[in-house]
Amino acid sequence: MSLTWLQQDHDTFPPLSEALPDGLLAAGGDLSCDRLLSAYSQGIFPWFDRDNPILWWSPDPRMVLYTDQVKISKSLKKTLRQKPYQITFDQAFSEVMQSCALPRQDSAGLEGGTWIHPEMVIAYSELHQRGHAHSVECWDGDKLIGGLYGIAIGRAFFGESMFSFARDSSKIALVTLSQHMADWGMPLIDCQLYSNHLASMGASEIDRNDFISEVTHLSALPSASMAWKVKPELCLAP
Repeated sequence: MSLTWLQQDHDTFPPLSEALPDGLLAAGGDLSCDRLLSAYSQGIFPWFDRDNPILWWSPDPRMVLYTDQVKISKSLKKTLRQKPYQITFDQAFSEVMQSCALPRQDSAGLEGGTWIHPEMVIAYSELHQRGHAHSVECWDGDKLIGGLYGIAIGRAFFGESMFSFARDSSKIALVTLSQHMADWGMPLIDCQLYSNHLASMGASEIDRNDFISEVTHLSALPSASMAWKVKPELCLAP
C-alpha cells in the first residue's frame, strides 16, 4: 500500500484503514491550525523529525487515560498532601514546549534528539493563542520544574508531551489535570503511544476504532465553560 501525500491547500486525510501497520497514515501538508484541529478530531497526529517531511499517524491500538481511572501511588499521594509545588494552567505555554523539546536520556543513559522542533513550536503556539492548545505548569517558587501540553477539542484532550526537572513534578501536573478534567466533564486524555510511565498511572491501550468512536463524540461536544481555571480544592490528594 502506497503512502498518501497531502497537498498544502487540501486538508482531507485518507481513511484510517489505509494506515500502515505502525500507524503511519500520510505525509506532507502543513501544520496550519485548521489542519491540526481536523487531524486531532479524527484521531490523527503529526510526528516527525527535522530530516523528514511532516508525517501523520493514527496507531492501533491507542494509548488513553480516562480521567476517573488515574492510579496514584502511595508515595505520590503523600507528596500531593504535602503540596510542595504550585500548579497553573496556561501561564507558561512557550516555556513548557521548550522544556519538553530538550534532549533526553534513554534508559541506557544515551541522549536522544527531539521531535519538537521550531516548526512545531510555532504551530502549537498559534493553537494556544487561539485557545485550542493548553499547558499545565508545575512550579517550585518561581521556577518551572515540570509540566505538559496538548490540544483540547470539545471534551477531549490530546496530550502531546510532558517534562520533569524534579521528582514527581510531571506526575503531579498530570494528576491535577485529570482531576480538573473529570470535574469539567472531560473523560479522556489521548496518550497516543504506549509508555511504561503512563501505564503505571492508569493509562491503557484500546482498539483504534473504539478510540475514534469516543473522540468523534467528545470532540463534537461544547467545551466546558469553566475549563482551564485552577480550583485549589482539586489540587489535593484524593
